[in-house]
Amino acid sequence: MSASPHNLNSRNSVSLDSFENSFDEALDNIEINPVRGYHIDNSLNNSNRITDFDIDENFEMRSVLEDEEHFDNDGHPLMRDRTRSNASTLNSRYNKYNNVSGSRSVTGYTPSTIGVGLKKWFVNVKTAISSGWKDYSTSVALGDEHTEREVHPGTTQVYDRHRFPSNEVSNAKYNAVTFLPTLLYEQFKFFFNLYFLLVALSQAIPALRIGYLSSYVVPLAFVLTVTMAKEASDDIQRRRRDRESNMELYEVLGRPRPVASKDLKVGDLIKISKGARVPADLILLQSSEPSGEAFIKTDQLDGETDWKLRIACTLTQNLNEDDLLEKITITASAPEKSIHSFLGRVTYKDTNTSGLTIDNTLWANTVLASSGFCIGCVIYTGRDTRQAMNTTSAKVKTGLLELEINDISKILCACVFILSILLVVFAGLHNDDWYVDIMRYLILFSTIIPVSLRVNLDLAKSVYAHQIEHDKTIPETIVRTSTIPEDLGRIEYLLSDKTGTLTQNDMQLKKVHLGNVSYTTETADIVSDYIQGMIESKNDSVTNLGPRSTTRKDAATHVIDLITTLAICHNVTPTFEDDELTYQAASPDEIAIVKFTESVGLSLFKRDRHSMSLLHEHSGTILNYDVLTMFPFNSDTKRMGIIVYDKQKDQYWFLQKGADTVMNRIVANNDWLEEETGNMAREGLRTLVIGRKKLTKKIYEQFKKEYEEVSASMYNREQEMANTISKYLEHDLELLGLTGVEDKLQKDVKSSIELLRNAGIKIWMLTGDKVETARCVSISAKLISRGQYVHVVTKLSKPEGAFNQLEYLKVNKNACLLIDGESLGMFLKYYRQEFFDVVVHLPTVIACRCTPQQKADVALIIRELTGKRVCCIGDGGNDVSMIQCADVGVGIVGKEGKQASLAADFSITQFCHLTELLLWHGRNSYKRSAKLAQFVMHRGLIIAICQAVFSVCSQFEPIALYQGWLMVGYATCYTMAPVFSLTLDHDIDESLTKMYPELYKDLTEGKSLSYKTFFVWVALSFYQGLVIQGFSQTFTSLAEIDFTKMVAIGFTALIFNELIMVALEIYTWNKTMIITEIVTLAIYVFSVPFLGEYFDLKYISTLKFITELILILVVSIFPVWLTKAIYRRLNLPSYAKVQEFSTV
Repeated sequence: MSASPHNLNSRNSVSLDSFENSFDEALDNIEINPVRGYHIDNSLNNSNRITDFDIDENFEMRSVLEDEEHFDNDGHPLMRDRTRSNASTLNSRYNKYNNVSGSRSVTGYTPSTIGVGLKKWFVNVKTAISSGWKDYSTSVALGDEHTEREVHPGTTQVYDRHRFPSNEVSNAKYNAVTFLPTLLYEQFKFFFNLYFLLVALSQAIPALRIGYLSSYVVPLAFVLTVTMAKEASDDIQRRRRDRESNMELYEVLGRPRPVASKDLKVGDLIKISKGARVPADLILLQSSEPSGEAFIKTDQLDGETDWKLRIACTLTQNLNEDDLLEKITITASAPEKSIHSFLGRVTYKDTNTSGLTIDNTLWANTVLASSGFCIGCVIYTGRDTRQAMNTTSAKVKTGLLELEINDISKILCACVFILSILLVVFAGLHNDDWYVDIMRYLILFSTIIPVSLRVNLDLAKSVYAHQIEHDKTIPETIVRTSTIPEDLGRIEYLLSDKTGTLTQNDMQLKKVHLGNVSYTTETADIVSDYIQGMIESKNDSVTNLGPRSTTRKDAATHVIDLITTLAICHNVTPTFEDDELTYQAASPDEIAIVKFTESVGLSLFKRDRHSMSLLHEHSGTILNYDVLTMFPFNSDTKRMGIIVYDKQKDQYWFLQKGADTVMNRIVANNDWLEEETGNMAREGLRTLVIGRKKLTKKIYEQFKKEYEEVSASMYNREQEMANTISKYLEHDLELLGLTGVEDKLQKDVKSSIELLRNAGIKIWMLTGDKVETARCVSISAKLISRGQYVHVVTKLSKPEGAFNQLEYLKVNKNACLLIDGESLGMFLKYYRQEFFDVVVHLPTVIACRCTPQQKADVALIIRELTGKRVCCIGDGGNDVSMIQCADVGVGIVGKEGKQASLAADFSITQFCHLTELLLWHGRNSYKRSAKLAQFVMHRGLIIAICQAVFSVCSQFEPIALYQGWLMVGYATCYTMAPVFSLTLDHDIDESLTKMYPELYKDLTEGKSLSYKTFFVWVALSFYQGLVIQGFSQTFTSLAEIDFTKMVAIGFTALIFNELIMVALEIYTWNKTMIITEIVTLAIYVFSVPFLGEYFDLKYISTLKFITELILILVVSIFPVWLTKAIYRRLNLPSYAKVQEFSTV
């Protein structure tokens, strides 16, 4: 029996409203029988084990009547029988449960999990009924992504050792079995490699065989051997690093001997000492510090260099080893990618429960920084760890030059087919085997598509990477992606972060504003005087955070209020390393504020999880506060807070600081905050709003109770916690003041930006900072030039009329656009194409309040709509997405850590190094590769033309002119070194690239390698091939008896022609170039006596041979040189003009 939606909707006798009300009530009272469906197997081998049973991981709603069959009389939903034909598709995995203590499960899906899942399912039922079942067909899956795992130290790793992934690290791409097949597939999926393979294999067919098999196999084998050797070497290095990591030994509680990292299991309790790497994702259960605190370094995980504070769970901090192994249960959420969030709870003796957060975790690949040791329980291993889930295979980037060469190679391929067909047509199609002749010609002319082109370019890229990394003007530069150095010379858009990229990320508090008065670093002595007298101030003393008077306070008390709050409201921890006091914090802004309070006489002396001590330096008095609750800063809330207890006055205070955009609605009404925030931002200062609120003990106790309850929740915990904070704390805060922190510009930022703009590069600054701050920094950094109009677009949330805001920019394309994240998001959603059609032509765009995703979206859209090369540069974790989406990603190693640097293609230490990278190395890499590619093509074309001339003159017979070693040697030891030495050439001096940055525009226009230059080289090859082969045949003959003479003079002319052509193409000679020319010539001369199989050696030793050779070379090269000289004189290139001007 089934019911259609129409029938269901027709049941008007049931009131839907009353049904919804009763249904909501029922949802809140759902109870799940935790043992329903269990079957106990009391066999000897499975004592106390709960065997496989049928719990569906998927609950689906097909129709009301169908599911009514699955409810029993007591109202509990039953699990469906997996044999029913109309049941939902079931997951084939089963869950094994171990009955360790009573009826609790060891791992897998807990009763609460199933309850949450069923509750969601019932909500879907209600939604379906409310909507009349229209177009409603859904399922609620209780898969790994929706369920938590339950871990029992001491038993989980035994009974469920096969349930969770191995902890073995493997970054190797190949193994002994897959290495050869995988590598061959990767090589031959490219058309040209496959083409050469087919040519080589064709020589196994007698009818297609031309010359020696080695002539075609050896070049391809050489390329494959070089590639395989490089891949094998890289993979061996990866395996060595993996082995070192996997074989690290760790002390595991309950084990007689240390355990290797790869053998660790979920549920193991590990003891970690200072400096040790965390091998898997752990829950921190105990610390050697009585407070339960431990510091970790996370730079290899998130790139941030500041130490992070982690706290052992209070429930387990003081338990002995036996209790840890036998009496606790840890419930952890399903594995996820976020390294900044975690949900879990720990239960002791099935009664006491405490919530777990990110503060209780030690993620894999972090390092314990604090002294002593800590004990953690493994909850995620292998691919389930946060580090593994955030590790993605690096995307292989293809340079623009390679794409251009690929297009040209297609033309060459077409030329081969056309030439082969034409020769057969001219020979006449009367031959029954004409198609065989076409195949033979295809093989003969295969040199037109040089097999060595790819290996030459790959080796050249390695040379460029080495030159960049060893450039003393840009020390510590690292090339992480060696496949795209040529793209450094083709950049047309530069997308840059602000903080830490254009600025130093070295914060200094420059100003504090209290509403009616402000103090700067120049007037800090006045603040110091106020702080000096704060101990003697008994009336409403801020020393004890006393209550504010309803009357207006004097200036001193007001300053003391603000400075004391600044000294307390932060997440900074003082640490001693090598007897030196340093501050550790996630934000450099907070360290700047704490250093400021120290400079005016109120220092952070000591801090742990539960208390904080301030030192009043003038009197030597220690001011103690109990830290009751911390609310850390994150990018979502944009604020941080703290609840402290003043022991002297028995008072509770909630202190908070944050961005003005969120604090505006939290602090009490005022008439100055918005105006002063704008004023500070225009000075280029980063602002924070400071507020506080006094709490009664009763209010605090109520807050504490409710907050602890929601903190242990496994469902919607974050939102519930935020609601509780808002309910009790975040309203009507007393506004104490405003701080302004300065972030200075990096070295030579102004001159670098000016150089890049003169080079024709359009610069976009994408920042999360305020509009006024970004504008101020842009002006000081010369992003906005003097007199340039700045068109501001902000607070656009609706598409109606929004595009009219850009009308001015359509006319004035030299203006600068300043846009905020809200408006940018609106344009990206509604007017993406129209918006970018206008703004891509602007010299500068500044986007403020941008999210990391918006930064990445901008990079992708510019690439997609313009087809131009985009470079993105940043220094923080919020820039990683943008960097990875760019054609060229540049990371700066800064105070925010190495995350951006590790994700980038190129890593530098300062923004000013970018000019050297683009204007000098980009220029050289592009021009050298362009010349190298065309020369390699010329080398293949000229010998193919010789073959074509010979075939035409020999009555269109597909006979090989040069065979065996001659073909192999021509592409390798006889010409390769001089041609490859072009990778060391440069057309202008390094200093001129910065003196005349406009030269960079020639590179972005792609003039060094274009269809024009390609066809010039084709014409050159055609002329020289015609001359060399024509004169060779003239001086000898086509008779069989003179064949070796013709080959001798023709091949020798080819070698000398290439060596001389290389010499003519070099702009700047060096020792390496001279050596390669001389050594290559010597190799050929000394190898001639061994080439008697191909040459007539008697003929070579005659004066006639030398005379004829010189004549061929003169006719082949002199007209080319003369034409080039005349053209250069009439059409002097930009770099030549610069060279001439610089020498005058």
